[in-house]
Amino acid sequence: MTTTPESNSTVENPDEQWLTPKEICNQLQIPEQTFYQWRVKHLGPRAYRIGRHLRISRTDYDSWLSSRLEA
Repeated sequence: MTTTPESNSTVENPDEQWLTPKEICNQLQIPEQTFYQWRVKHLGPRAYRIGRHLRISRTDYDSWLSSRLEA
């Protein structure tokens, strides 16, 4: 298990797929600026700082996306 300083959570699956902000923006068809605004406001999916790169786990992204479904 690895602890990330940004979220103080543990990453248990070493085979986790990681997405870049650009990949998420392409999937959602939104500007990258929107993603970073969500990040500042804590509205977007949980992100991890890996070195100097920002990454989002596929599991966290899918969970975040599912929580945004309209009834």
